[in-house]
Amino acid sequence: MSSDTVPTTDDTPTTDYDAIVELLGEHVIEREEHHNTEAVVIRPDEVQDVLFTLRDEAGFDHCSCLTAQEYDDRFESIYHLRSFDEATRELSVVVPTPKDKPVSQTATPVYQTANWHEREAYDLVGIEYGEHPNLRRILLPETWQGHPLRLDYDQERHQIVTLSEHVNPLEADRRAVESDQVAETGPVDATVDDTPTAGETETMLLNIGPHHPATHGVLHLETTLDGEQVADVNPDIGYLHRCEEQMCQQGTYRHKIIPYSNRWDYTANLPNEWAVARPIEEIADLDVPEYAQVLRTMATEFGRMLGHFLAVGTFALDVYGDFTAIFQYAFRDRELVQNILEDLTGQRMMFYYFRLGGVAWDLPEPREEFFRKIRDFLDQLPATLEEYHNLLPRNEVFQIRCVDTGILEPEMAKQYGCTGPVARGSGVDYDLRRDDPYGYYDRLDWNVVTEDGCDNYARVLVRLREVEESANIIRQCVDLLEEWPEDDRQIQSNVPRTLKPDPDTEIYRAVESAKGELGIYIRSDGTDTPARFKIRSPCFHNLSALPEMAEGEYVPDLIASLGSLDLVLGSVDR
Repeated sequence: MSSDTVPTTDDTPTTDYDAIVELLGEHVIEREEHHNTEAVVIRPDEVQDVLFTLRDEAGFDHCSCLTAQEYDDRFESIYHLRSFDEATRELSVVVPTPKDKPVSQTATPVYQTANWHEREAYDLVGIEYGEHPNLRRILLPETWQGHPLRLDYDQERHQIVTLSEHVNPLEADRRAVESDQVAETGPVDATVDDTPTAGETETMLLNIGPHHPATHGVLHLETTLDGEQVADVNPDIGYLHRCEEQMCQQGTYRHKIIPYSNRWDYTANLPNEWAVARPIEEIADLDVPEYAQVLRTMATEFGRMLGHFLAVGTFALDVYGDFTAIFQYAFRDRELVQNILEDLTGQRMMFYYFRLGGVAWDLPEPREEFFRKIRDFLDQLPATLEEYHNLLPRNEVFQIRCVDTGILEPEMAKQYGCTGPVARGSGVDYDLRRDDPYGYYDRLDWNVVTEDGCDNYARVLVRLREVEESANIIRQCVDLLEEWPEDDRQIQSNVPRTLKPDPDTEIYRAVESAKGELGIYIRSDGTDTPARFKIRSPCFHNLSALPEMAEGEYVPDLIASLGSLDLVLGSVDR
């Protein structure tokens, strides 16, 4: 394991935007000022030239998010770029397209993660991306009429969505001539003779899900098998799509957006609340008292524990059916954390503890009893985690199932925009709590956990060791809260009843959730509701990398790889 102590200095790398504009030359047709970064506006037929230059020569190797939106006079795609080595080096690349022909060049050859992002932009907004390898709907059925986030879309119109005709996977036209061709393009459509000849290979399509416990929710995996090995897998998502971005666009900043966030990753949802609060507080110029920052940090780390306990327990169930030990132990310990958070927030799952400018309320009384409850839990945690290590990483069956399966190399993890334990299990040293500090993290002593195994085993080790680091952070927060002067325990700043950020203010901000980078893009229009609200889900990116992890593996290894991603479909589909 390698780890880096969180820096305690204020030395933040800056981006030389003049140098970037000079590097891009005539590609830049305009510059914009976004709240978190500058933006360059480029032509829609020069996307790849610009992004290749920014990736290879300027170090922007992380395509964090793609936001698609419509204005009265144009459509727009915004590629939010970062650097994995310096997360505060940010740049937005704005690609406008005309209303009568919203066509832009695909960014998929530059960043593989753009594949799914552009499909989503096409699905919901209707922007087409030329040369895209598979431009079709990703969240809505193929037969859906219209694009729901367009300005002229009739929100009251009911649709009866017909299903596409089912295809018999055993028909002759589903037989591939070369196994390499299956891996690259999927089954060919040309009809061949039923009798296999030299050079042919038998392939089969296997549907896994959407109603299957090993898919961790309503997820459908269209799997192509070459014998017993996975030749290709296509995650079919959208079964749990609930129009979260649109609902947030209809809610007011002050009270009606944060509660929705608890429904995205509902297994570890306190970081979700921070993801919403952070950009709104910045564009509305709201301060958060230090005392409230400590409360937020402590609560969020408990939320991270909730997610990691569940991830470890369900993963053990996936790989060798351990229901009585690890799965039950994980729920036992998750319940202990929920008891603490129930005392703090009043809820066991949908917490809604964050408020803009602070938190809902202070610690429960008597404070000493609450602190004692936390310390008792933290004191027994080392022995508890030792149990997990004995039953999981040191278990021979677990090692056979997980070591050297589900390989995700570091560069490929970056290409797909993977973050959180999935990326850190591949040695990608990227954690926004340290790299783009918020809350009280930069004033505490803790480590970022990474593993170099790049496999299913490494991702479990990262989560177990991150629980230790969360406990370390919580203990420091408790020490601070115990000593905090009573007359300085301010839980909220003075927040106006109605928030109306300046029109055309644009911001992208992210936090480190249990699953990875959870980001929010907001564009304000001068009213008390956002003109555009985009959710960057870590699960969406991590799932898109599954084909890279599963190709050449056996079906049980595919299930293990899927479980190692720690997916929540409410976060994937939104």
